Amino acid sequence: MKSIKNHLSLIIALLSILASIQIFIVTDRAISAYKNNLATNYSVIVVSHKTIKKDTFIAMDNIVLDSNEIAPDNVIKKINSKMDAKDVELIKLGLPKFYKIHLKYYPSPMEIEKLTKTLFKNSSIYKVEDFSNIHDKTYKLLLLFKGVVSVFAVIILLVTVLLIFKELKIWQFKHSERMSIMGLFGAPIWLRSVVLFRLAIVDAIISSILTFILLSYFSVHPWVLEQFRNIGIEVVIFDSFNDFIVLFSVSVVVSILLASLIVLGHKEEL
Repeated sequence: MKSIKNHLSLIIALLSILASIQIFIVTDRAISAYKNNLATNYSVIVVSHKTIKKDTFIAMDNIVLDSNEIAPDNVIKKINSKMDAKDVELIKLGLPKFYKIHLKYYPSPMEIEKLTKTLFKNSSIYKVEDFSNIHDKTYKLLLLFKGVVSVFAVIILLVTVLLIFKELKIWQFKHSERMSIMGLFGAPIWLRSVVLFRLAIVDAIISSILTFILLSYFSVHPWVLEQFRNIGIEVVIFDSFNDFIVLFSVSVVVSILLASLIVLGHKEEL
């Protein structure tokens, strides 16, 4: 019974670490997907005296993906729908050229400022609307959300690592007599601690398998998928191959590393 409790303590602690890591991975993917979604809907409006080709805009900054001219027809119709065709054409000739600049990704405030300055270097351009106020607030909210999740993930990681370390230390104290006897017969340090490492590795494997099962379930759960659909993004919640390799590696490495630290720290007593 005590053995089962020791295993459960380590497994639950490892599950907490793996869950926090996966939450951070999913959050990072969600933010990236949301930024891509924002980039699709976000654009910079440019007003120019003369016609500017798409290639010219693209050459100005490597962040520019595409550009298209905004037709003035709708604006003119809103002003007066009863205007003659000739008057409409005359107004068109007198109007400046409006362009919508599409970007490759959702930029940072510094990138927007740089793009704006670059656009103004063209003598034909006299107005640039980058919606900087709205953009800056959205970008800062994204960074804040990612920062908060990162802090919580680190806190959970530190706390659970300490718990695992404590559990392994307790296990070692319980078996210190057996390990001392083995030491008297000349057994090397690694042989005396082989059961400790076996415990750590077995629990790491079990926790990885449990994490795989739980994440596989939650990744296709309708409620979870609906939350992402509500904000208009699609995210890979759990990659059964790549994510599992990462989580399994972390679980094994953390377990072996903590077990090694305990053994090395207790070397003199043995």
